[in-house]
Amino acid sequence: VQLVESGGGSVQAGGSLRLSCAASGYTYSTYCMGWFRQPPGKEREGVAAMYTGFGGGNIYYDDSVKGRFSISLDSAKNTLILQINTLRPEDTAMYYCAASLNPRGASYLSDQAYDYWGQGTQVTVS
Repeated sequence: VQLVESGGGSVQAGGSLRLSCAASGYTYSTYCMGWFRQPPGKEREGVAAMYTGFGGGNIYYDDSVKGRFSISLDSAKNTLILQINTLRPEDTAMYYCAASLNPRGASYLSDQAYDYWGQGTQVTVS
């Protein structure tokens, strides 16, 4: 599975961004997909994830982004979306898309659950 993120940029506080993650390869085999971010000088953290296996649908958010972030999957385009509204300076980070074939019991918001990662897209909020 190959993942390529896009849509990052520099925005003012209160603005919005729509991040995209184009997936290719054995995408039909993914169990879950998620968005993570790594602020400057901090560890990577999960912000949103969704179950993408049979039936699909279950969605999970970190408490810090509930109500502002929205994850969705465009199955026809094999693209994972992260809509970010009401951006705050503390949202500044490199944002990564990830895909899991088997989370092995880890939380969907834990990077331990994921097998494949994109290269990241930078979001800067001022």
